[in-house]
Amino acid sequence: QVQLVESGGGLVQAGDSLRLSCAASGRTLSGYGMGWFRQAPGKEREFAAAINGIGAVTYYQDSVKGRFTISRDNAKGTLYLQMNSLKPEDTAVYYCAACHSSFCSAYATLYKYWGQGTLVTVSS
Repeated sequence: QVQLVESGGGLVQAGDSLRLSCAASGRTLSGYGMGWFRQAPGKEREFAAAINGIGAVTYYQDSVKGRFTISRDNAKGTLYLQMNSLKPEDTAVYYCAACHSSFCSAYATLYKYWGQGTLVTVSS
């Protein structure tokens, strides 16, 4: 069984930066695709960023491209999301997820393991 635990959320002002972390336990996720999704209040969950199993390929939603960077440290079993130039519209609960394939892109249905989420609030 895989457990994913996010951390690093909080309350920041517009223009600030945050780094989210997602620690995996239970089994190694090295080689498996991972991603970050987010759900804003009153909205459906949406894709933010994805990375392949070895960290060589990344993919971003257009609204975060150039501001967010997804990365992973397989030796530590940890996924990261560096978020810069945050905007109020980035306010959401952020979830990390892992899939069984080497890269699952933005397809939420392919992700089999999900964390409990961490709240990011960006004030204007």
